[in-house]
Amino acid sequence: MNTMTDTAALAAALPDTAAAPSFRDELLAAGLLIDTGENGLYGRSQVFEDVVDRLNVAITHLGADQQPEVLRFPPAMRRTDFEDSEYLKSFPNLAGTIHSFCGNEMGHRRLLSALDDAMAERGDERGEAWMAQQKPTRVVLTPAACYPVYPVIARRGPLPADGRTIDVLSYCFRHEPSLDPGRMQMFRQREYVRLGSAEQVTAFRQMWVERGSLLVTLLQLPVEVDLANDPFFGRGGKIIADSQRALALKFELLIPLANADSKTACLSFNYHMDHFGAIWKIECADGALAHTGCVGFGMERITLALFRHHGLDVNAWPDEVRALLWGDTQARVAHGMQAAQAATRAQLAGDGA
Repeated sequence: MNTMTDTAALAAALPDTAAAPSFRDELLAAGLLIDTGENGLYGRSQVFEDVVDRLNVAITHLGADQQPEVLRFPPAMRRTDFEDSEYLKSFPNLAGTIHSFCGNEMGHRRLLSALDDAMAERGDERGEAWMAQQKPTRVVLTPAACYPVYPVIARRGPLPADGRTIDVLSYCFRHEPSLDPGRMQMFRQREYVRLGSAEQVTAFRQMWVERGSLLVTLLQLPVEVDLANDPFFGRGGKIIADSQRALALKFELLIPLANADSKTACLSFNYHMDHFGAIWKIECADGALAHTGCVGFGMERITLALFRHHGLDVNAWPDEVRALLWGDTQARVAHGMQAAQAATRAQLAGDGA
């Protein structure tokens, strides 16, 4: 039997006096997000999607000089590639598989009988017996936008001498239902993925820490980049997380989102070392095992941060932010990058004096 949703449980626990509306309540009341009745699963309004689209344009201009290969995948990937990725070793609780009915007429009758029984029950209290007639398919839900990239690149053979940079965007799934609007079950990741030598990948990551911070600064949002680790599963997960932090493999750009007291990772900067290179036998031009890294933009999270810090009416956002998103985005991004490079050169000159 399913338990009641977090929303229903929260409502049952509230006193008679109305509590102050949460950020989620405000987003739903404004129609920016649409409640589906399932925690972490939302519809998006035209206004919300327009902001996401404008952000994507800015991110494209931010990485245009890298001349990335643009790849777009559906929000599902081949199950064997998912198994090879070792995602289940670290995040079994977040994975989402896809099942379908694969039986005969007798099985169909059993499914319909169990479905009738379920539909006779109340809402979220319905039984799940009909799902016994479902079988795993050959595809699973994509957990991160970069995951389909590695097997595709591996099948092409050795990398060119300067490696490869891939621009990828996908809806992703993670099973962590929550009332926090920044923790959705289905969300979009825009990523730039780098494959090459260790030196190429680490330089790429440092560049994107700077460029990601620049974008957030241009959006007039607070910037805080911090060493981080992934939420590895189980008792052994702490050991892995400690190792990840010790090797400084992951940084996150944090922005207060649901409330002022907590910060949410809206961008992540990751160095995988040769983990994916070894799994899929991706080689550099010289035959060495390829290293990989990526910068990930949480599209919904950045959009939510804009509504959180600038208000729910996009027409009242700061002029500079509106000009960046709805004006000459390319010119403003280019000007921001030039100013940042000039500041870096001046700092280096000052340090060398």
